[in-house]
Amino acid sequence: MIGQNGVNRRDFLRAGVLGLSGLTLADVLRAKAQGAAVRDLSVILVWLDGGPPQHETYDPKPDAPVEFRGPLKPMSTCVPGIQVSELLPYHARLMDKMAIIRSMHHNNGDHFAAAHWMLTGYLGSNAANLAPQYPSAGSVIAKMKGAKSPGMPAYVGLPNTHSVGLVPGYHGAAYLGVGYNPFSADGDPNTDGYQVPNLAPPAGIDAPRLDGRRGLLTSFDNARRDVDASGLMEGLDRFTQDAFSLVTSPAARAAFDIRKESPLLRDRYGRHQWGQSALLARRLVEAGVRFVTLTFSGWDYHSSLERGMKNVLPILDNAVGSLVDDLDVRGLLDSTVVIVMGEFGRTPRMNTGGVPGADPVPGRDHWGEVMSVLVAGGGFAGGRVVGSSNARGEVPKDRPVTPQDFLVTLYRQLGIDPETKFVNRAGRPVTIGSTGRVIDELC
Repeated sequence: MIGQNGVNRRDFLRAGVLGLSGLTLADVLRAKAQGAAVRDLSVILVWLDGGPPQHETYDPKPDAPVEFRGPLKPMSTCVPGIQVSELLPYHARLMDKMAIIRSMHHNNGDHFAAAHWMLTGYLGSNAANLAPQYPSAGSVIAKMKGAKSPGMPAYVGLPNTHSVGLVPGYHGAAYLGVGYNPFSADGDPNTDGYQVPNLAPPAGIDAPRLDGRRGLLTSFDNARRDVDASGLMEGLDRFTQDAFSLVTSPAARAAFDIRKESPLLRDRYGRHQWGQSALLARRLVEAGVRFVTLTFSGWDYHSSLERGMKNVLPILDNAVGSLVDDLDVRGLLDSTVVIVMGEFGRTPRMNTGGVPGADPVPGRDHWGEVMSVLVAGGGFAGGRVVGSSNARGEVPKDRPVTPQDFLVTLYRQLGIDPETKFVNRAGRPVTIGSTGRVIDELC
């Protein structure tokens, strides 16, 4: 039977099944109207805190003057016509599964403003006003979709969750409430003794006693919850509920136990904090986490750029390449979006040694006028470049893309309506999509 709006009984049955994994009838209907396939996606964001240089990573300029093209050579990839840095050979082999946006821009060189913009889709916070003004995409997705499996957190951050030194900074939920901040799994998964903080019950406290404490807390807080209009108690309720669920969940403890992986696979990812964090991210999405942020810090190379890139790019290459490859082999790449980005790019012209008193070896400074973002999986098209920068990597040459464009595209891919509104601290409804427009070339 088909109703007046074109919805039949099968749609309702499908919605009932999908709802078990976070998709709603509205998601089904929206996808049906847009002619899109509904995917129950997870997201892994590799956040390169500090701002990676576009020339030395995903947008080499071999024909530019030497002071622009920098110290590294380009490398051809498995996709004819697409080149990346010579220090990214694993990326090069997998380029048919990846897309590069080379025309991302926001024209802001302030670490804080740029990080906030990239992670939330809004210009808001800055160096003079550090407090997060809008929720991160991770928090929005955690609220809208929840975890994919019971007993797992919706949103996890590791190995050192921050943006420009702020914890969790612009990875956090802002006015959505602390319940949608990332669950912190901070630490070094490469160490033998790695253990996620607060994931085990306190000594002498078993599951029944924890349930008793949960009931007591619920009763005690009822009066305050009834009169609270700020949303704080709702956020704390969610935070407490998730904390109790995690402590009593064998599945969560097992997902975080990286020692269950084979030594050979761990070697392939790289025996480094970044590599092992990427492997742990794969374990988490496989177990049902919706959104994982990996914060890889140390990209602010105002000087000694060549030495810095030779230190970090091989590690990043192994971590990201192994992650994409491993997800693909396990049949998880189509259901997992992998994103690699930072807050801005770097100046197209090499400087003469960075800030006064620093290492006098050339580097690159802050540059929000153009940057590169890498995307793989989740049904996004691979083996392509979206947009381009000009011959010296200074500004977008064609198809300029903004942070809000990218997040709207991500939301749509997850079946989230970018016109969804949440009430901010001032009591004003604000859309999650800002002014963004879908990047059709990726879809």
